[in-house]
Amino acid sequence: MKTYIPKKGEATGKWYLVDASDRVLGRLASRVAAVLRGKHRPDYTPSADLGDHIVVVNAERVRVTGRKMAQKTYYRHSGYPGGLKAETLAKRFARHPEDVVRDAVAGMLPKTGLGRHMIKKLKVYKGAAHRHQAQRPEPLDL
Repeated sequence: MKTYIPKKGEATGKWYLVDASDRVLGRLASRVAAVLRGKHRPDYTPSADLGDHIVVVNAERVRVTGRKMAQKTYYRHSGYPGGLKAETLAKRFARHPEDVVRDAVAGMLPKTGLGRHMIKKLKVYKGAAHRHQAQRPEPLDL
């Protein structure tokens, strides 16, 4: 008996719709990352992108626990001396809540070319409206 390993073009990706209203950010991100990787499928292969497309709506209504809004800090560096920039979760969430959700999911994907390909299949929107009605996304219960 041989182990079946699906090839790149054999997997047909489905589209799912996730409502982030009143969901805890980390729990939402871990479940979305698992579906993006394809871990919910019986033919999951770590080295192949078998995951599905996910549309997350209502990113502005996601919650965080504890005092993360004031204490969690995002850092980035320009590459120049003294170029470290810091921003709290509250400031970033007020400006771009969809980036907060996308960064949380991206942190749970592989840091390789495969992971960068997987994160492109995640679409995050601030409100309830999205541009993917033509793909007919199914609601995904997390």
